[in-house]
Amino acid sequence: MQIIIHFLPDSRKSRNFTSMKLLTILLALLPVLNGPGARLQVSFDDAGGALRYAVSYDGRTLVEPSRLGLQTNDADYSLLEVVSSETQEVRDNYVLDRIKASRIDHPAVRAVLHCKTPQGRLLDIEWHLTANDAAFRYCIPRDTETGSIRVLQEQSAFRFPEGTTGFLTPQSDAMIGWKRSKPSYEEFYKLDVPITERSQYGHGFTFPCLFRVGGEGWVLLSETGVDSRYCASRLSDYDTAEGYRIAFPMPEENNGNGTVEPAFALPGATPWRTITVGSDLAPIVETTIPFDVVEPRFETSRGYRYGKSSWSWIVWQDASMNRDDQIAYIDLAAEMGWPYILIDAGWDKEFGHEGMEELVRYARSVGVDVFLWFSSSGWWNDITQSPVDIMCDPIARKAEMRWMEGIGVKGIKVDFFGGDKQETMRLYEHILSDADDHGLMCIFHGATLPRGWERMYPNFVGSEAVLASENLVFGQVHCDLESQNAALHPFLRNTVASMEFGGVFLNRRLDRRNGAPGRGGRISGTIRRTTDAAELAISVLYQNPIQNFAITPNNLTDAPAAAIDFLREVPTTWDETRLVEGYPGRHIVLARRHGRTWYVAAINAEETPLKVDVRALESRFGGTALVYSTGKDGLQTGPAAKKALSLPKDDGALIVIR
Repeated sequence: MQIIIHFLPDSRKSRNFTSMKLLTILLALLPVLNGPGARLQVSFDDAGGALRYAVSYDGRTLVEPSRLGLQTNDADYSLLEVVSSETQEVRDNYVLDRIKASRIDHPAVRAVLHCKTPQGRLLDIEWHLTANDAAFRYCIPRDTETGSIRVLQEQSAFRFPEGTTGFLTPQSDAMIGWKRSKPSYEEFYKLDVPITERSQYGHGFTFPCLFRVGGEGWVLLSETGVDSRYCASRLSDYDTAEGYRIAFPMPEENNGNGTVEPAFALPGATPWRTITVGSDLAPIVETTIPFDVVEPRFETSRGYRYGKSSWSWIVWQDASMNRDDQIAYIDLAAEMGWPYILIDAGWDKEFGHEGMEELVRYARSVGVDVFLWFSSSGWWNDITQSPVDIMCDPIARKAEMRWMEGIGVKGIKVDFFGGDKQETMRLYEHILSDADDHGLMCIFHGATLPRGWERMYPNFVGSEAVLASENLVFGQVHCDLESQNAALHPFLRNTVASMEFGGVFLNRRLDRRNGAPGRGGRISGTIRRTTDAAELAISVLYQNPIQNFAITPNNLTDAPAAAIDFLREVPTTWDETRLVEGYPGRHIVLARRHGRTWYVAAINAEETPLKVDVRALESRFGGTALVYSTGKDGLQTGPAAKKALSLPKDDGALIVIR
């Protein structure tokens, strides 16, 4: 908006003014946006023609003035003038059964900054503010005859006050790792590191990214609303002048196929950049902004059922792809009352279509439905685990999905994608769309971070995009870090999207023999460091509507009966999530509600014992606690097993409050 101020000459002060014409000065009045409750504030300045925003919370600056804008092949929107703005109060109100809360209902503010470039080209910047979130995206009109554009670069940046530290995981080199299948968002996190520290590979950091702004507060950065019309992005390394910048995929991703520059038709919009802030970590853990600002890409006529699943591959590995072992895991799911089994790689070679039809019939006869594994691979990696060359081929994919629907398969797990280019985002969307036509739910592994997909795609039920459970089997270092990661992911990876981790081990040794000597008396398998109580806590800490748990048939007799009984009961969908306390990578106490029952999960990754006041939890959540904790003889449980818990390192507890 503009204010026009007229200055008239004053002859009493200077006779030189008497011959001057009327002087008109235009002053731009930049808006200040306040979230509901006015604790969150977004302000703007345009010094030097570059539009910048800043974010404060309770009067404390958490994001310093940072650039806005983008460059396209058709116009340069890096210098912007705000010519007008409009603001509207709205209410987020929707139901979504696959995220941390089932019913979302909160006030919000929608604002649009109408901008133009020095050349007169138009651009809108749309903002969505909640009490603790600020999300923005660029909306480009069709103001010339040009009907489509390529985005060459975003100026979008995020600058932080001096002393800020980050909780970050790097973007890997492209075309490295297992069969040249990276990047796959499977790198180690660094915790509380200076933001000036460069990433391991020199390609910046994958979303989401968490920051501690001294003693002032916390900031979570991510993006949402990425579909076939854009690429997925990440943060660059930190620049002391400009901060972090939005970075596009590397040219080498996807074996060099596809451009790094997203393109879309006009009018069109970019994905949303999301900023969640708070003086403590509760708003970070409880945010629903990744879902608030997106809309379904398509409706479904299907009814999907969520729940738990058995899975032979995670502990028994490739050798389990035989009929006897798969029957054992089908029977395990039936005994546990779980609705699913995931049959992993190699099923096509072992069983073929005819053999799989027989196996699915057996599973359904005992009340268990089937998910089948596929590689996504086509021309972008060297994966040989089969089936291959189906999910990347629309003709083969549709035929295979018709076959699966015909025999009663309920879902697919698709693995080993090729990066973050728009071409790969298009493949995800095509798989989801075709799968919904045939009543198939989709899990993605070796994959990118889901960005609002739970609301966008009705049959999306989780992605890996993390150093998940297989790594505990592959290397002892991952077992040594299991409690640290369990105390980290609810603040980071799992707070922005469902996380198909595939954990909860009850074997002490993570192999088929569970510590029993093999040939020559050799004992094999990585050693689980966590207690049984901590593993039960992980079943609640990690949120995903389909949970492929890592228990094995022998656990029915060699694991504590209380643990087995709890895993029969524990939900996989939640109505509400609340952070009780915690610090990323150190410890966490997290509460999730299903119906009228609260499940409070605690885990400690520090040498200092974690104190958990059960009576205070009973008072806060209104009920009587049943406590699963570690006693002198292992897992113990009871209505009053302990009222004041002291959890040592790698221990945990699960408190059920009814």
